[in-house]
Amino acid sequence: MLRAPAPEEPPEPEPVEVVVRHVDDDVIVVAKPAGLVVHPGAGHEHGTLVSGLLQRFPELAGVGDRFRPGIVHRLDRETSGLLVVARSARAYDSLVEQLSGRTVDRCYQALVWGVPAARRGIVDAPIGRSEARRTRMAVRSEGRPARTAYEVINTWSTPVVARVECKLETGRTHQIRVHLAAIGHPIVGDGAYRGPCAIRCRCTAPSCTRGTLAFDHPATGERLRFDEPLPTDLAAVLDNLGHPTGVASDH
Repeated sequence: MLRAPAPEEPPEPEPVEVVVRHVDDDVIVVAKPAGLVVHPGAGHEHGTLVSGLLQRFPELAGVGDRFRPGIVHRLDRETSGLLVVARSARAYDSLVEQLSGRTVDRCYQALVWGVPAARRGIVDAPIGRSEARRTRMAVRSEGRPARTAYEVINTWSTPVVARVECKLETGRTHQIRVHLAAIGHPIVGDGAYRGPCAIRCRCTAPSCTRGTLAFDHPATGERLRFDEPLPTDLAAVLDNLGHPTGVASDH
């Protein structure tokens, strides 16, 4: 994975807007917009989601890694969607274990160029740092194991694009972007992985969003599920495309 050098000092509280979808004594579920960095790193020492969380929930400073307090997983800067944050030590340990055991459901929706040949499939390909571009990732035999399940939801013929839902079985950096590009269907708007936007829209970032997040509550064991509507930019792109020419019967 790409890992930024650790900052010298823990993050400080800052007035960064945080959209909270759920909060209790153990967990916080937030909706991260595209463009917001989750935690401080090289070139992004301030204005992160973590700083905004610390402003609102100062007790997070004592949960987990002091440089990434409360953070058990993350979203790429360009990706929007739901993120669960640990508010207590027991929640941190539980969520880390659930992520390791692959019992946390993380589903995304993306608009891709072309239409995959199979309506459903699994991309099972290791991901590592790209040799050509060290700031990017690539499918590499010596990379870390990575699996992404996908399902085609809608298709359009002009231009030829498809709306797909992806479920992560692992959580590598840029995993969905790399895997979809590797099978010849890069995400619309993702210039880094060969998916520039030529549709009538104002995409400046990949059209990828986490729509569903589900996990077991660390204290009660209850299965919690959260569904996030499409962000306005991706919804606008779909509106511009018009009525789909192909629709999966069970969607």
